[in-house]
Amino acid sequence: MKVKIQQRSVYHKFAEVEIEIPDDWNNKDGVENYYDEHINDYLHDNEELWVDKVDQALSKAPYHYGFGTDADANDHHNSCMVDTHEESEWRYEVEGEGGHL
Repeated sequence: MKVKIQQRSVYHKFAEVEIEIPDDWNNKDGVENYYDEHINDYLHDNEELWVDKVDQALSKAPYHYGFGTDADANDHHNSCMVDTHEESEWRYEVEGEGGHL
């Protein structure tokens, strides 16, 4: 009798980059925008400022064992990486606050 032994191991990469947002971005047309309400829109409208940088940083990042959603086990991760059913997760953070892209 033959028996097959199988294992699935998951590895991930994590990368982060910083970009500078102009001081006047939140006072467009005389209306003051708050970070938590409009920064997602700014980042989507200006992907050329960060998307290639993230790709480059990710290509250089080492592999880590696991899903990358357990902040206690992976101190290099943002503790808000929580989409365990997704294959990839994008977030932003400003002054300790952030959200998903």
